[in-house]
Amino acid sequence: MAIVINFVDLKGEYAGISGEITQAIQRVLKRGWFILGEEVERFEEEFSGYIGSKYGIGMNSGSDALFLVLKALGIGEGDEVITVSHTFISTADAIVRNGAKPVFVDIEPDTYCMDVSGMEARITDKTRAILPVHLYGHPADMEPIIELAGRYGLRVVEDACQAHGAEYKGRKVGSMGDAGCFSFYPIKNLGAYGDGGIVVTDSEELTAKLKMLRNYGQPVKYLHDFVGINSRLDEIQAAILRVKLKHLDEWNERRRGVARLYDELSRNSPVTTPVERKYAKHVYHLYVVRHQNRDSLHQDLLGNGIQTQIHYPIPVHKQKAYLGLAGGVDLPVTEKVCGEILSLPMHPYLREDEVMAIAECIGRIG
Repeated sequence: MAIVINFVDLKGEYAGISGEITQAIQRVLKRGWFILGEEVERFEEEFSGYIGSKYGIGMNSGSDALFLVLKALGIGEGDEVITVSHTFISTADAIVRNGAKPVFVDIEPDTYCMDVSGMEARITDKTRAILPVHLYGHPADMEPIIELAGRYGLRVVEDACQAHGAEYKGRKVGSMGDAGCFSFYPIKNLGAYGDGGIVVTDSEELTAKLKMLRNYGQPVKYLHDFVGINSRLDEIQAAILRVKLKHLDEWNERRRGVARLYDELSRNSPVTTPVERKYAKHVYHLYVVRHQNRDSLHQDLLGNGIQTQIHYPIPVHKQKAYLGLAGGVDLPVTEKVCGEILSLPMHPYLREDEVMAIAECIGRIG
């Protein structure tokens, strides 16, 4: 029988916690309250406490979390926000949906996170914020970003949608800027059984505004202080996330163990493996390797029953929707990386024999 190794294993994850999940859902059903109730409030407290922030504001998605926090910070028409092009599209979408312009800087060739060295040259009198992305589970280098933002009076919003539990110099990502944004899309390290997201912050003022913006701009029912949207994390998803949050550190350690095994087995491999900087605790939302003949490797692995993915083959500034917004920016590292990266299977339930089979297959294909 042919080998099949799945990219993720949500069924395996559920099997391990099915009893806890059932109890959590039944608790909500028996209570009969499904929107902005006790489960959301408790999860906001528990998750923000885990991150090390004072407040959490549950959202419908990580995309809305990014969009609404920029809106709450007053970023709009004519403003500029510095970010990266090597990211999921929602990072840039959040900027454009507010009427602002994304200003792209290049990435580091090993962490794939924002390269701070080229950032200051991109700051103008229109720049209002910096939006670093903690990509694939590795933190961006936050100290120089925050220092630069302080010198120019800029806001810092952390896109931590792929980095639940990752650390920078002992601090959880999401806790260092003005706000941090997380996604609970099902395949994330902490995923719901549908869409979900959250903003964490130490600002009481920002928290109050975000709670209104996510709920039609209402301070109380039928009074609207702002033009808001419907972006509420629902009670059942919050209850599920409360269960899964208790397992997050264990799952992250399993991911790190899988990554160590990949690293060990790939020492003489034709692929370039991920790095973990000394300041970082990588949580390996994705295990991303590089290979000069990436597309061929991708197809060969698939032909051997090994599912892989490419995150992301086309950078944002090269997307049709953004051609008029990118301003002909030169991002050589981003463009080179996008042609070489390949995400190998990565999840807490990946077995040692499966990792060995993947490494052996890569070695044979070369």
